Amino acid sequence: MNHSAGELKGRRALVSGGAAGIGAACARGLARAGADVIVLDRDAEGAKALAAEIGAQTLVADLSDAAEIAALAVDVDILVNNAGVQHVAAIPDFPPETFDRLLRLMLHAPFLLARAALPAMYERGWGRIINISSVHGHRASPYKSAYVAAKHGLEGLSKVIALESGEHGVTSNCIAPGYVRTALVEGQIAAQAATRHIPAEDVVERLMLSESVVKRLIEPEEVAAVAVFLCTPAASYITGASIAVDGGWTAR
Repeated sequence: MNHSAGELKGRRALVSGGAAGIGAACARGLARAGADVIVLDRDAEGAKALAAEIGAQTLVADLSDAAEIAALAVDVDILVNNAGVQHVAAIPDFPPETFDRLLRLMLHAPFLLARAALPAMYERGWGRIINISSVHGHRASPYKSAYVAAKHGLEGLSKVIALESGEHGVTSNCIAPGYVRTALVEGQIAAQAATRHIPAEDVVERLMLSESVVKRLIEPEEVAAVAVFLCTPAASYITGASIAVDGGWTAR
């Protein structure tokens, strides 16, 4: 998708987990479309480097910590909830504290950030909440209990925001990609290989791409293009949706 360089001029956008992967691609795409971008990440150096590249601002916080979120200024027009991590383990071996941390980061934090951003969006009569979900917001996989639970919850949260905010000119949508070529997925490949005792290349071919019609990983820029589109006038009637970018996985 190509977007006009000035299409989002005058809009402020906050991208969580914005220092790398999908978040960095979203930050770059929004900046190219004219938005003033804030890169939010716990990786201060990574956020600073990207901000220097695209002319953005930075915020540094650990989004699994509600107190750190409460200290953030979230007066923006566009909120991209992207920050996430993965942990692969069977449920009997899954550390409860890790389960809690993943839900805090990928479900509680998006709620808190949206809660902080919505009043100003309502006042201005315009806003875009974009939640980077996953095919795992629609389908389950073994050994990913926390991630699947968080993404299913994020899908529901996004719909509730859409129902509450539509009359205020705010839309809320999810983007649900399959496996994206990021450091997070590279880590998943290694973890799945260790858990299942199979070679890493078999993880990609036999597990990650087994349900997709398009037999390749998605590039972060492809996800970011959808995020930018959702901020444009052409998408103003799209809300409460979950846009699958999964190579046909959920068509089955």
